[in-house]
Amino acid sequence: MTEIARYRGETCETVQDWVTEEVALEIRINGAPFAITMRTPGDDFALVAGLLFAEEIIAGRDDVRAMGYGTEESDPERKNLVQVELSQAAREYVRKERYLPISASCGVCGKASLAGLGSSLTPLPPDSIAFSPALLYSLPPKLRAVQEVFQRTGGLHAAGLFDHDGNLLALKEDVGRHNAVDKVIGGKVMEGAVPLSNRILLVSGRVSFEIVQKAARAQIPVLCAVSAPSSLAVAMAQTIGMTLVGFLRGDGMNVYADAKRVFANAETKRA
Repeated sequence: MTEIARYRGETCETVQDWVTEEVALEIRINGAPFAITMRTPGDDFALVAGLLFAEEIIAGRDDVRAMGYGTEESDPERKNLVQVELSQAAREYVRKERYLPISASCGVCGKASLAGLGSSLTPLPPDSIAFSPALLYSLPPKLRAVQEVFQRTGGLHAAGLFDHDGNLLALKEDVGRHNAVDKVIGGKVMEGAVPLSNRILLVSGRVSFEIVQKAARAQIPVLCAVSAPSSLAVAMAQTIGMTLVGFLRGDGMNVYADAKRVFANAETKRA
């Protein structure tokens, strides 16, 4: 809580209000610095696992030998440091392929060239799964209803994972859009539940290339957002066969890629 001056028209009052917590998290791999990311504390191990999974440093939970906070119990910053011990195979990848620490939750950082963007992503299978528009319209209200911290602060992004019936399977909030996605996917990685086929990922903001990359890495076939996608996000979704939905609000949406998963069972019209 923090004290603020709240204005309504020409009237001002001093009140206590919630603000979103943002704290730096340092990640070390096998004792060496790897990344510093700004995040909302909570679900830190899922965040780290999701980030490492998205960056293809781990393929699953078996590549993580151990994960924990800083070892000095008396250090007040102990829980702002996550240390990861990797399997030998994952160690070799870091040693040979990663030249510099990456910045927060960035799927582009550390790549040798723009030509390498998305080059390792596996195309999604053209399965028969289809979602009605009505089901997709129902998802944003379900997400907002359980965003407890957002309701207090108005300052957090959210990512929600839904099954094919529209049931919410996981919700994570964070000050960073990418972090929220990493927390959702990372939690499933550590549960041994990837790939996430026949699932829908909904994010509360816009969709960038990095979010498409993270969803594709987990083999999520449908990615939805309440705001707009970038041009690179659309191009990548089209390339790998991902259904990409933007401006999912009320009873409307735009489908930017692979509309067959959405409209297979619905009447379509062309303008």
